Amino acid sequence: MPLIALLSVNLCSCVQNKIVELPLTIHDGYGPFVMGFAGMSPIMDNDDSPWKNTYPKISKFPEGLTDIQYNYFETNIYQALYQDYLSGNITKEFYEELQQRANWAPDTVNLSQAPIKTKIAYAYGKDLDGNFKIAVDANNNLDLSDDKLFTPLHMNSIDWTKEDSIAQARAINVSFEVFVHNKIVPVSAPLFIYSWGNGDRFMNNFAQYATTRYKGEKIAVSSRSFTNLSYNDINVSLIKELKDGEKVKREDIYRKNEYIEIKDEIYKILGVNTNKNKLVLERIDLPKTQFFTTQVGFRPYPFEGEEFTTNATISLESLKGRYVFLDFWAEWCAPCIAEFPHLKELYSKTDRDKFEIIGIAGQSTPNGINRLIEQYEISWPQILSDDIVKMYGITSFPTTILLDTEGFIIAKDLRGEKLEEQILSLIKE
Repeated sequence: MPLIALLSVNLCSCVQNKIVELPLTIHDGYGPFVMGFAGMSPIMDNDDSPWKNTYPKISKFPEGLTDIQYNYFETNIYQALYQDYLSGNITKEFYEELQQRANWAPDTVNLSQAPIKTKIAYAYGKDLDGNFKIAVDANNNLDLSDDKLFTPLHMNSIDWTKEDSIAQARAINVSFEVFVHNKIVPVSAPLFIYSWGNGDRFMNNFAQYATTRYKGEKIAVSSRSFTNLSYNDINVSLIKELKDGEKVKREDIYRKNEYIEIKDEIYKILGVNTNKNKLVLERIDLPKTQFFTTQVGFRPYPFEGEEFTTNATISLESLKGRYVFLDFWAEWCAPCIAEFPHLKELYSKTDRDKFEIIGIAGQSTPNGINRLIEQYEISWPQILSDDIVKMYGITSFPTTILLDTEGFIIAKDLRGEKLEEQILSLIKE
């Protein structure tokens, strides 16, 4: 065998040996994760909407209701987008725009080219007494006249300390299809709906998660927030001993492209391959000090930026020896701006040799940043950089990261009194 070919085989084998694929078992419920919800809004008839050809064609609506509104739950938006593009329901331009918005590259090998049932229709309206009722197309036949009308629990009547048992007891078992092992397979999952406001607004989630095992450890996986079942954006956690109703801490939940430690080895979470129904990990043969992430216990991405008011260069490396608070914010973010008085007070109480705040603004304008610096008399350094925001994978503001004196991440998303308590405690040690 030629040397180049031999090297290629050895390299491929080496990479493959680092990939771990773990078969998943699906369960009803939320497992160790805190549930999240998605809002339910009716379809607005609009001939100009790029989505107009993707809506479900409901053959019959429930009887006995007035002011009927309808829409559908989406179990897998990525499969739906792919098949809507192939069938011409959305244009190529819109399809590519959506990919860019979601930072999503279609894995066409693991998506079905033939249309599958990913959507579940629903309709709601007022009964004769003026009460809002809902019908969900549980059997997915696009006929809502054969589905039971019900009144969802109102959020004020729910004991949220027993959310798991209540949600599962009141969930509706809905049918849809998935693409597994290159076959279209009918499946079902519990769908939970509750109302709020005057009983005319609704929230929902899918009570489903998965588990697997590796090296004697039990691992739980869910589609993040339980608002769909695509398993593209995921939560992953090692399942420890939990009391009834207890959930894993936020810092013990990992996401796609983050790192998880299993039996003293570090693995990168590559995601869930829904076609194979497997969680995919990659073993990392490097110590923590030699790679970067935004997780607690690891080193953050090194950066160098220009301070907004002085144009002086700020680098993360130059801040070692001090506790450093990275505050990612934007000029339009009200909760970010609400934190400025707290940060100003904390900054005045602390020694610059021991503690520093670095504001990193993204999705903002120089004029906007300058106005807020003057208005709130911000004296700590600021960097205006979408590049750093993107490097850190920041998708929402405010996001905060606290570093110890060695440059390792020790906490995330601290604000207000909790931030002050932790900083003052660390400085006194």
